[in-house]
Amino acid sequence: MNAMPAEIGPLQLSLGLVFVLLGLWGSRRYDLGIGRDLVVGTVRTFAQLLLMGWLLVYIFQAQMLVVVLGVFVVMVATAAHIVRGRVKDRQVAVGLPVFASMFLSYLVVSVMVTGVIVQASPWWRAEYFIPLAGMVIGNSMSALALALERLLSELRDKRERVEMLLSLGASPAEASRDAVRAALRAGIMPSINSMMGVGIVFIPGMMTGQILAGADPRDAISYQIVVMLMLVGSTVLGSLFTVLWVRRSCFGPGGALVLRPPTA
Repeated sequence: MNAMPAEIGPLQLSLGLVFVLLGLWGSRRYDLGIGRDLVVGTVRTFAQLLLMGWLLVYIFQAQMLVVVLGVFVVMVATAAHIVRGRVKDRQVAVGLPVFASMFLSYLVVSVMVTGVIVQASPWWRAEYFIPLAGMVIGNSMSALALALERLLSELRDKRERVEMLLSLGASPAEASRDAVRAALRAGIMPSINSMMGVGIVFIPGMMTGQILAGADPRDAISYQIVVMLMLVGSTVLGSLFTVLWVRRSCFGPGGALVLRPPTA
């Protein structure tokens, strides 16, 4: 199982653009309006991954804690910015809660996996910490965006019920309990669904990469199980911290709900 993986050169990469051309045709044919985003996304994919590849070579050689944590902070900050952009509601500030929650929860999970489970020495060893942290961050962004969107929409759409509970003496936490529950379910359930289908419906990315690199599938399974559990844990922690923090920002002095009612 140690066969060398097939090399992908410039020609093969160029052939991959055929799929993008199909997407552009579909956008133009059915007037989807996604052509520009598809082109920009393709260019950014090439540019960002090529740049990351070159940077990782030097980062892995340097093996410096400050560099590894610096890369981690940049990754989290970028992810928080993307999540913030996906949340359409602008009445409540979510930037700081998202960044802080992502940083703390993802750092805890990443250190736990690299230092305790994988037992990398030191725990911040770049070739382990950065890829694993990147998987945590990348797979949890959508979960946080979904959770925040659901929280704000639930509180806004059910404003009258929330305000009625507040007027009856309920605390903001009590009045928003159903909204918080719905938000957490929206953020966490996709990860649970992935666990249900892994190994039957699809082969996850890390396991696929190891198999393509020539690893024994039985060895790749152990890493993939750890990754799946890691992703669920980071999603739960990140969603919980973010939703509870933003929930507090939805209520002003005296416990009044600050979100405006939905417009007709």
